[in-house]
Amino acid sequence: MSEKPSVLFVCVHNAGRSQMAAAYLSELGGGRIEVRSAGSAPGDQVNPVAVAAMAEEGIDMSAAIPKILTPDAVEASDVVITMGCGDVCPVFPGTRYEDWVLDDPAGQGIDAVRPIRDEIRARVAALIADLVG
Repeated sequence: MSEKPSVLFVCVHNAGRSQMAAAYLSELGGGRIEVRSAGSAPGDQVNPVAVAAMAEEGIDMSAAIPKILTPDAVEASDVVITMGCGDVCPVFPGTRYEDWVLDDPAGQGIDAVRPIRDEIRARVAALIADLVG
């Protein structure tokens, strides 16, 4: 692993789960971890309900934009965390892969998205503890 570990969060549309995870890692990681997110079929915009749920936590995702998953982003990452994107993620030797099974916030109301957000926060906190102590 590099001196400053890097994490890539991947979901299909890069509009909900991966964006929330990246926002939490940026916030909670305190600059100690390089953060990326991408999608295998990026949406047109980040899910507004996910943006609202994160705003409740004091995290502004309003400027986030879904990005396409590229082999370069995967190769440049020490840890790749997939969230329901199947087998579309390229595999490189030496890269750690995890699959986080989380409900998709797409089409859900804020009451359904909050528990997803909270689960993501808990998993990101554990990831930070594992990567940087």
